[in-house]
Amino acid sequence: MWTGDTYLEDLYKQAEAKRNFTARSESPEAKQARLKASLRRAAGEFELNKQDQPVRLESVQCQGYTRERIELSALPGLSFGAYVLIPDAATANTPGVIAVHGHGYGSRQISGLLEDGSADTGEADGYHHFAVQLVQKGLVVIAPDVSGFGERRLEADLAENPDAPNSCHRMSTQLLMLGKTLTGLRVTELLHTLDYFSGRQEVDPSRIGIVGFSGGSLLAFIVAAVDERILASVLIGFPNTFKDSIMSVRHCICNYVPDILKLGELPELIGLIAPRPLFLESGSNDPIFPVEGFKQAVKELKQLYAQAGVSENLQYDLFPGAHEVSGRNSFDWLHATLAKR
Repeated sequence: MWTGDTYLEDLYKQAEAKRNFTARSESPEAKQARLKASLRRAAGEFELNKQDQPVRLESVQCQGYTRERIELSALPGLSFGAYVLIPDAATANTPGVIAVHGHGYGSRQISGLLEDGSADTGEADGYHHFAVQLVQKGLVVIAPDVSGFGERRLEADLAENPDAPNSCHRMSTQLLMLGKTLTGLRVTELLHTLDYFSGRQEVDPSRIGIVGFSGGSLLAFIVAAVDERILASVLIGFPNTFKDSIMSVRHCICNYVPDILKLGELPELIGLIAPRPLFLESGSNDPIFPVEGFKQAVKELKQLYAQAGVSENLQYDLFPGAHEVSGRNSFDWLHATLAKR
């Protein structure tokens, strides 16, 4: 008897065969250009706000750095907050990095703050305040609030449950009915964040990196793939194969992009960042992005970077841990990579 499991496996294999057939007829350069354009389209197009006037909401002196809160708007009628962390030793044209959080309570969670905005002096959670770690390395950091989390949860979700963890489901389903995706909205806002950040006087626009964790890493890889202003990327708690991760383990709906398997498996799509420097990081006991999928992604990306003649631009770290940020090697690598440009 035929089963749904068999049918889905056949569809996966058919998509793989079609990808391979298409790729045989084009040069590597043409394939990369096609995939970059298709990846951006798959997420859905959004009307941009051409009238954005960034607003600084606060400026707080912290130990070794200043933390600014700003408000930006990439889309008409929709604004978002972001923290900018500036090292005290920063001069004009300091390397910068975009720090992208995943599921949780937003930019505060990676910027050393509790959900209510007070200082987090307790034991760090799985994010390990990674935006603060990066500014302590001497990098200027911008940490935007990703739509659907923290302060950006929908009023409709909060009315049903004041402690609603996020608004991913409601936003994703309604955007899908309009031919758009929540991933596309989030990527659009991150590209606008890059526009703003690259124009700040403290930041060298030719030395900007991006760090994402979990769902934030999904967004970070797409931004880096489609915009070559990102010089170096660190992807944490996400590098894997689709088949071993979001197709095998229950994940939030915001991880799923229509037609994406027609374009490529995840390692191939992450490989669109090549030949620019890339660091992959994952915990050996991550339950939702399993270790075997991470190893497969590393294997395939090694081949892609070797084919591009830049094997040294790919680094990785499989650290002893779960679904969390380590940064034990990746953050020093990122600082060194941006600093030597």
